[in-house]
Amino acid sequence: MESRESVDFDVTRYLLILKRRWMSVSSIFLLTVAISYVVTTFMKPSYQAEGKLLFRIPSFGSNLLLSSSEGQTTGDLRTLVATQNPISTQIEVISSPSLLQQTINELKLKNKGEPLKVEVLEKGLTLKIIGGTDVLRVTYKSRNPNEAAAVVNKIMNLYLNSDIITSRFEAEETQRLLDKQLPKAQASVHETQVALRSFKQKNNVVDLSEESKSAVAIIGSLNTEINNVQAQLDEVTAQTNALRHKVNLNSQKATDLIALNQSPGVQAILTQIQEVDRKLAIERSRFLDRTPIIIDLEANKANLQALLQKQVEQSTGNQTKVPQRLLQIGELRQSLIKDFQQSETQRLGLTKKLASLYNSLSTYQSRVKSLPLLVQNQRELEQKAEFAQSNYQTLLKKVQELQVAANKNTANARIITQAIVPEEPTLSQKPIVLALGMMLGLFLSTTTVLLIEMRDKSLKTLKEIREIFGYTMLGIVPLLTKKVSSHRYPESTPPEIAVRDMPHSLTSEIYRMIQANLRFLSSDKVLKTIVVTSAVPKEGKSTVSANLAAAIAQLGRQVLLIDADMRVPSQHYLWQLTNTAGLSEVLVGQAEFKTGVCKVMDNLDVLTAGVKPPNPLALLDSKRMASLIDDFADQYDFVIIDAPPLLLAADALTLSHMTDGILLVARPGVIDSSSASAAKEMLESSDHNILGLLVNGIIEKNESNNYFYHPKEYFSAEKASEEGSYVQNRSNN
Repeated sequence: MESRESVDFDVTRYLLILKRRWMSVSSIFLLTVAISYVVTTFMKPSYQAEGKLLFRIPSFGSNLLLSSSEGQTTGDLRTLVATQNPISTQIEVISSPSLLQQTINELKLKNKGEPLKVEVLEKGLTLKIIGGTDVLRVTYKSRNPNEAAAVVNKIMNLYLNSDIITSRFEAEETQRLLDKQLPKAQASVHETQVALRSFKQKNNVVDLSEESKSAVAIIGSLNTEINNVQAQLDEVTAQTNALRHKVNLNSQKATDLIALNQSPGVQAILTQIQEVDRKLAIERSRFLDRTPIIIDLEANKANLQALLQKQVEQSTGNQTKVPQRLLQIGELRQSLIKDFQQSETQRLGLTKKLASLYNSLSTYQSRVKSLPLLVQNQRELEQKAEFAQSNYQTLLKKVQELQVAANKNTANARIITQAIVPEEPTLSQKPIVLALGMMLGLFLSTTTVLLIEMRDKSLKTLKEIREIFGYTMLGIVPLLTKKVSSHRYPESTPPEIAVRDMPHSLTSEIYRMIQANLRFLSSDKVLKTIVVTSAVPKEGKSTVSANLAAAIAQLGRQVLLIDADMRVPSQHYLWQLTNTAGLSEVLVGQAEFKTGVCKVMDNLDVLTAGVKPPNPLALLDSKRMASLIDDFADQYDFVIIDAPPLLLAADALTLSHMTDGILLVARPGVIDSSSASAAKEMLESSDHNILGLLVNGIIEKNESNNYFYHPKEYFSAEKASEEGSYVQNRSNN
């Protein structure tokens, strides 16, 4: 079950709380409203004057440093915070203590002979923006209508004058600041332009975008030309290699041979050597080698050969020895050597051209790779130059604007409605005070009720009792709050035993239903002896015992009702019997059962408690009591024992072991949650036979469900039918 410390704000439960505590709610509410009404009688009328300001022209402060490119027009107020209404700032200026104090001083406002305080003036002043416009409504409440109008007009005029002075001062101060910044901005423009020009000169930049396009095209053409030259070079190289194989010479030797074969000096010497060789051959055929002629010829030949070598060295430019046979070659060999030389020359030319093309390609590729960085650097320098130029132009423009603003005499607002002296007072605050009083009354009354409910731990409804006990519900008995008046029972006699005094009432039928439930409660064993008890006193266990006994007796069964509550007996009061001899006397042997028992109605005998003994539990927890209960069960059809409450005495628990079970009675508004939990724990720990739960004294206004709506209608119709039959019988007689 939910803790009773918390307040359940369920609507139905809250309405039930108000229904139970309606007297407290009504008293607190009416008292609060009455106090509010008394307060309204002391309230004096007040007058309210109203003026209006239209804001159009901006002030000259830090807002002037904002660029006009921000999309704000020069005819509107501007604010540093995008989400802030600029008029809200002006409201703070108007309600500033300095301006209000100046108003008090100039108007000489007083309160009870003393100068009016700024806080009091501010409390009566109201500044509100008219929705969707640039208009500010200025209102002031005062007991004096002339004072109300004068305060509004004075505040508006002082604000406009103050704004003009402030705007001029701000414009002049800002202009002086900008005059200092203007040379720096101009120097910054010059520096950025010089840096951009130096960058272009250093990196040979004219137009990087065009250069990038042309470089890509040139690289493409160079790649094409390199491919063509490479093909030509491969072809010439192959031809050169073939000619080199034929002439079996390298390029230098081939060049030297061609030069020697075409040198007249070399050829002349060769001719002379050939002539000497011819003569030497002739002379050797005639003479010996040691003859002077042969020696002279050989010496001549040696001289010619030395001269030839010297001539070869002069012709070739080196000291390479060339075989004499190669100094005179045929036309075909010379033609081949010339072709080889031409091919080699062409190969060397193509090789140099290819290298040059590769160098050009590398240069352009390196330039293309550096272009992005150059573009980035150039863009940064251009942006710096543009920013410096833009900043300079902005400052120059602002200086011109400030020069104009410093000479203006207009404020950022103008008065469109002057305050006039009000003739009628403002709407009375009495309804507001009364409404607040009613709201406060509702709050106080409901809060008080909730606090009372939080402190009240008692179980109020049938639902709460069922949830905490959880036993079988045998019946619910409504609370009897009205006395019955009829020709049989005088109004002064309370119907304590409804089954006897009102046999046709709803309560009587409920007790008959309870006895029926008890009868069919156990199918294997017939209940004959039960103990009726409750957790705490004043839950109506004795009344329930008496009515239940009467209901069973009316069915023709012999019933014995025993009052076992020897501490606070009740049955002799209910049945109006003497209590001189009862259960206590029977247990100690001072009286016989026949003398102590009283017949109160047909089939129903009552054994009162008797005189209070020193120790009631000792008498009840005895073999004599157990023997008596067995005897009573044999003599009567049903025995009902009215026992003391569980939490105050152990009598009920002791008697339960001698009987067939316990009928537990609980009453809303009397039993609390802690007592109910303790009683349940006590019953469950001792393993007692709990026949069921009977909820007595149900208060209909505390219940969310009207359990007795249909029964009441039924019994009302039955009563009307009986009265009609009675009248009909009287008329017939």
